[in-house]
Amino acid sequence: MKRIGIDVGGTNTDAVLIDGETIIASIKVPTTQDVMSGVKTALSHVAGQAGGTGRPIDAVMIGTTHFTNAVVERARLERVAAIRIALPTGASLPPMCDWPEDLRTAVDPLVFMVHGGHEYDGSLLVPMIPDEIRDAAMKIRDAGITSVAISATFSPLTTECEVRAAEIVRSVIPDARITLSHTLGRIGLLERENVALLNAALQSLGKTTVQAFSDALREAGLAAPFYLTQNDGTVALADVAAANPVHSFASGPTNSMRGAAFLTGLMDAMVVDVGGTTSDIGCLVGGFPREANNIVHIGGVRTLFRMPDLLPIALGGGTIIDPETGKIGPRSVGYRILTEARVFGGNTLTTSDVAVAAGLIEMGDRDRVKDLDSTFVKTSLNRIRDMVTDSFDQMKTSAEDVPLIAVGGGAFLIPDKIAGASEVLRVENAGVANALGAAMAQVSGEVDQVFSGLSRDEALAKAEDGARDAAVASGASRASLKTLEVEDIPIAYLPGGARRVRVRVIGDIAFS
Repeated sequence: MKRIGIDVGGTNTDAVLIDGETIIASIKVPTTQDVMSGVKTALSHVAGQAGGTGRPIDAVMIGTTHFTNAVVERARLERVAAIRIALPTGASLPPMCDWPEDLRTAVDPLVFMVHGGHEYDGSLLVPMIPDEIRDAAMKIRDAGITSVAISATFSPLTTECEVRAAEIVRSVIPDARITLSHTLGRIGLLERENVALLNAALQSLGKTTVQAFSDALREAGLAAPFYLTQNDGTVALADVAAANPVHSFASGPTNSMRGAAFLTGLMDAMVVDVGGTTSDIGCLVGGFPREANNIVHIGGVRTLFRMPDLLPIALGGGTIIDPETGKIGPRSVGYRILTEARVFGGNTLTTSDVAVAAGLIEMGDRDRVKDLDSTFVKTSLNRIRDMVTDSFDQMKTSAEDVPLIAVGGGAFLIPDKIAGASEVLRVENAGVANALGAAMAQVSGEVDQVFSGLSRDEALAKAEDGARDAAVASGASRASLKTLEVEDIPIAYLPGGARRVRVRVIGDIAFS
């Protein structure tokens, strides 16, 4: 199977062409300000190498930072409407009450709180009033808003209110893009609602981003189906992924971790992915990134949903070093490294300049950093080592030494010895591990839900069926599906034998 993998980072856009498990071509180009021209350059290069293999491209996998950047930059976000079904108990903390003011202003929400919702035991809080939903929908329609997030108390346990509300909204606004909080988040109304609202604000960008990638593929003469990478190390059909753009948050480091597993053959290890602006440290468990099971802040917003457990640090190949104090970061020259770093003719001292001066890597013009004091260079490298060591130690879950795989374009910054690491592994093609992880990704489906009134076996079977259906909808072949993870936790304080069940399945791409 021949695939192209592309990963758009803040500094570089990487692309690889693989045939089975053989890497045929790879390229790393600077990420351009408009993003798409850099993607087209990388795509044209690897697509041009495919002709000699005699078979067309089967699939294209793309990892993008578009959605994370939109939240961080407070840009390209759509105005949303929030409908919370929780009165009378849920009025004290209104939707978006904990959002940063500038992000709330960018989204400019139209907020409605209506009666309804359920108790923790699945019983009705108060009956939902359809006319309240209908009135809200008409006001949303009159405001010209088509992106709506609906949340209700304990909806992961009982979805009835959210589903019925969505039907009413659609009857008033047929073209509405509706995000239901129970499809994304977990128990915890505010965090689940926050995820739904972020998703709603990004759906328009998701549609335009997918269209832009589709146009780029067409210009490159590729008619293959294409997929967007997800933050669990898998991919989903582009149109499916565009409907849930929050699942693409942190997909870049996740791609790198999957690529690291592929390149080394290790299923359990620590991985540090060093880009141009930041480094991300994570843990591979069974060949996939360890999942975070606590609050994750995205652009200053509290969320609790499927996210990889990563620790980002302000260390990358373009990280700026203060020549007076020796302070490293947090600012970076990013994609401007080819014009601003000293070895490339600029005037800004970066970590790459120090690495070149120390002989760690050959790039640019070494003569431009020969004036750097050797003590300053050594001290800078020691500070980098300490940054990596501290972060590595934070992410370890065992006192035993574990291997550390260094990947990414800035992997040369990782020292050969790290306290607590049994070894530091460097492999060929580590610089494009992110694109490689995208290219060889499979498709997954997941259910994370609270079930009650069912036996344990019935709850597990229902969750597995739902996960399989979700995987097929995302582009997986049903015949290839395998169950990757099963978790079930009895919830003692809920009646009816309630338990939280999480099932994840994975499979190969289905080709028509």
